[in-house]
Amino acid sequence: MLKHILSKLPKKSKSVRNREFAGASTASDDASTSLNSDVGSNRWGNPINASISAPSSASNIGYSKVDKFRIGVNSKLNGNSIAAYEALPRFRDVPSSEKQNLFIKKLNMCCVIFDFSDATKNLKEKEIKREALLELVDYVTSANEKFTETVMEEAVKMVAANIFRAVNPQSRENKVLEAYDLEEEEPLMDPAWPHLQIVYEFLLRFVASTETDAKLAKKYIDHSFVLKLLDLFDSEDPREREYLKTILHRVYGKFMVHRPFIRKAINNIFCHFVFETEKHNGASELLEILGSIINGFALPLKEEHKLFLVRALIPLHKPRGLAMYHQQLSYCITQFVEKDCKLADTVIRGLLKCWPITNSSKEVMFLNELEELLEATQPPEFQRCMVPLFQQIARCLNSLHFQCGTSSYHVPKCKSGITASGGSGSVDGGDWVGKGSGDNSGLVARVLAWLKIRWHINCIINGGPGGGEGDREDC
Repeated sequence: MLKHILSKLPKKSKSVRNREFAGASTASDDASTSLNSDVGSNRWGNPINASISAPSSASNIGYSKVDKFRIGVNSKLNGNSIAAYEALPRFRDVPSSEKQNLFIKKLNMCCVIFDFSDATKNLKEKEIKREALLELVDYVTSANEKFTETVMEEAVKMVAANIFRAVNPQSRENKVLEAYDLEEEEPLMDPAWPHLQIVYEFLLRFVASTETDAKLAKKYIDHSFVLKLLDLFDSEDPREREYLKTILHRVYGKFMVHRPFIRKAINNIFCHFVFETEKHNGASELLEILGSIINGFALPLKEEHKLFLVRALIPLHKPRGLAMYHQQLSYCITQFVEKDCKLADTVIRGLLKCWPITNSSKEVMFLNELEELLEATQPPEFQRCMVPLFQQIARCLNSLHFQCGTSSYHVPKCKSGITASGGSGSVDGGDWVGKGSGDNSGLVARVLAWLKIRWHINCIINGGPGGGEGDREDC
């Protein structure tokens, strides 16, 4: 009876059941695709998981569609287990037609990031990656045909995955407030440097290569890439900053479209450094790059370059860590004055405005820089800033700090020719220091009188003319 009733109920056809199964399968596939895309990386961020295919033989490179293994990009996420990270064939073992495909596969394989905080972890895998990176460097160096757009994209992705990371995680808030000596601080060496160095070498060779077309590469070495590169200048590892300096200089030379952006970005870094943090590890390297850039400025100087001098370079005299980059900063500013002598008045007044009050060692640096600037200063510009300049020199002559007093004694000599008492270039005046002083002749006379007294004291201390050490420069 029951069977008879059930037999009359409508049944689902096979086609309907198949459609339902297909729909469930499609939904599952979509979810899997969505999950895989979420696990992937953004353009410049480090990927979390990557699928890398390794061919079973050299002959099937380029058309193998089956992934041989999957590996975790960050070994810290997967504990100690990294599945089958195996070496790919060497370039010399494959035909020339397959080398580009192998190059891309090696780039993908080198996107894997290992944990170097534990030196005993994944030793075999780290060595495999190191050898692959060295092969990539050799390939880029010996390339004899233009890199395709796909190769450029994969190359920049690999570099970004390895070098773009957080630097100096420790807090600096207490450091800024403390009166610490930067020269005595031990730099923090990155334990991942054995791999990072090769990645930086690869990037340097890639940017410098004649086979890299700047018009195509600028799509991948873009403003975002340059900004992240500049962020790395704050690394405490001096080896990394040295590579960054060379690479950024190459990028500036090769990608003309990025030049204004790079200058503006450096300006922003300096402003942040001067007015907010007072701490930046790469200030000297950035200034060294700028020294070369300023040297290549065309004349007459653009207004934007003059604003960069006033808003970025001159305020760099304010931070307490000036000693770490003063030599490079002084060179940059002197380059501006040599390019346009009319800037001397602006620069000297800017230095006087930033003049230290209680830091004698910093005051000595200012006096030495003034001496170099005055060598490139012409009479009209000197006379415009002469009064505040001599007022500051007079204050320095009264300093209890021996080096400060001695350095201030040398500053006017560079223009007045003060070398001995009497005769040409004497302490009594000389050259055009006194010319055009007009109503300020009293101030000039008092400063020169101070110089004459100090000259006599130095001669007495050093033995004086005719004495045992009378041939010294100051006498």
